[in-house]
Amino acid sequence: MHNKRLMYTVRVSEPNPGLASMMLEQFGGADGELAAAMRYFTQALGEEDAGRKDLLMDIATEELSHLEVIGSIVAMLNRGAKAQLAEAQLEENELYLTMNQGGASHISNILYGGVPLTNSVGLPWRAEYIDSRGDPTCDLRSNIAAESRAKIVYERLIAITDDPGIKDALSFLMTREIAHQKSFEKALYAIEDNFPTGKLPGMPAFTDKFMNSSQGPGDTEGSWNTGPQWERIDDYDDQMAVDGGDGTASVNLGASDLAAVEKLALRTKSMPDEDPVTGVDLGAGPGAGATTAIRH
Repeated sequence: MHNKRLMYTVRVSEPNPGLASMMLEQFGGADGELAAAMRYFTQALGEEDAGRKDLLMDIATEELSHLEVIGSIVAMLNRGAKAQLAEAQLEENELYLTMNQGGASHISNILYGGVPLTNSVGLPWRAEYIDSRGDPTCDLRSNIAAESRAKIVYERLIAITDDPGIKDALSFLMTREIAHQKSFEKALYAIEDNFPTGKLPGMPAFTDKFMNSSQGPGDTEGSWNTGPQWERIDDYDDQMAVDGGDGTASVNLGASDLAAVEKLALRTKSMPDEDPVTGVDLGAGPGAGATTAIRH
């Protein structure tokens, strides 16, 4: 059921098509409200736990109301330019300047005429934004991260406008990201033994090893890589072939496959003792670097 009243009142001081383009990031972008609604809605459909299913449906539905709020902001910011374009009341150069002030706002005005499901640079919304895996401990962590990213985007949108009404509405949307993160955190920790994700346990020999694989100036020790919880491996040699094997890849081939592989290897064999003349050598000019001498 749709209620004609917005979840939060939208008051825009004046049209600003350039700002409208930036706002599209939270309409049809990767961390926007549509992506959030679809992420939680599809997770809810496959959820077996009644509590989490209810939570996900509640938040998915609220995200659709947020989509309506941010979409209304975009529509109001574009309202004047859209009308001017539809009625062709301005001169050609004035219309162009109006639609393109500060961004790619022509995308929503000319190509769509309304509020497009695109991000701030005009890329269409993609189902690839939905990264659900069907495991609640995995998906809840992803949801927490998604809410965190959305909050940061809202903070940056708030920073680029001085319109008090827009700031107010965006602050509300940003705050709801905090509330949703809290709910998802509670739902995650309501699952007993929620780490690691999934069903299978890790291999005991490797769960507590920290591989110090990037060494040099800037090396830092902390609770994430040092202490009673970790066996820190600093020697590069000890980071290779940790299973005790020789560290190479192998496969058992049948006679037919082995014959084909040997034939392929022979046909494509390199000649390390040769120094062939190539097109680079034939066309070498200033700046080509060292080249092979051309024999005459």
